[in-house]
Amino acid sequence: MTSGTDADPRTEANSAPHTATNTDTDDEMNTAMDTALFTAWIEETARTVTAQKERLTALDAAIGDADHGANLDRGLTAVTKALDAGEPATPGSLLVLVGNTLIRKVGGASGPLYGTAFREAGKALGDTPEVSVAQLHAALEAGLAGVRNLGSAAEGDKTMVDALAPAVRALEQAVRDGKDPAEAIDAAASAARTGAEATIPMQARKGRASYLGPRSVGHEDPGAASTALIISALHTVTAR
Repeated sequence: MTSGTDADPRTEANSAPHTATNTDTDDEMNTAMDTALFTAWIEETARTVTAQKERLTALDAAIGDADHGANLDRGLTAVTKALDAGEPATPGSLLVLVGNTLIRKVGGASGPLYGTAFREAGKALGDTPEVSVAQLHAALEAGLAGVRNLGSAAEGDKTMVDALAPAVRALEQAVRDGKDPAEAIDAAASAARTGAEATIPMQARKGRASYLGPRSVGHEDPGAASTALIISALHTVTAR
């Protein structure tokens, strides 16, 4: 298990998930994202995690159980096999499938937390066939709320939240600015990477890394690092 995901699941979150609905700002987002793009996102995520598996495991070895890369790679391999068996009809149903598969296939706290993030995002999207940037923001905000609810982590605790929360804020700003999907997700990916790097000087307050106290300082959180990879994979396929 990784310090970035191995958080105490007992405390409720401060905020509840939002349902992704059409808003006035949707008119500014005239390029929508469909199921094929979401499928490509998950496939790109799986390839990226496989390529970065050893790095993620090395990050986890410093402050965790040295299994984050292997566990996430195993879960995403199972996800791609599930998608090979048949692509879901909508982006929302696809993300729910991803989440459920990760919960079943990834051990420890990582599976429930990453699985919850994807599943709550998918539920927020509902049955819409195409997703605007505004709807994507609402979906990822719901995923973040799910993670906070399950793991009771806040920004600054040195967890995956330190990458996901800045990405959600960047998307919110992109909606206000009327950015297209590629620009909006580029901003989100950059924010997630910056957030992950910002965990290096932090002292962990959640998960196994918190047991190390000051010795957790000086190491990038593996959960934040993998979260940044996931958002960056979405930018890769959106920018094609």
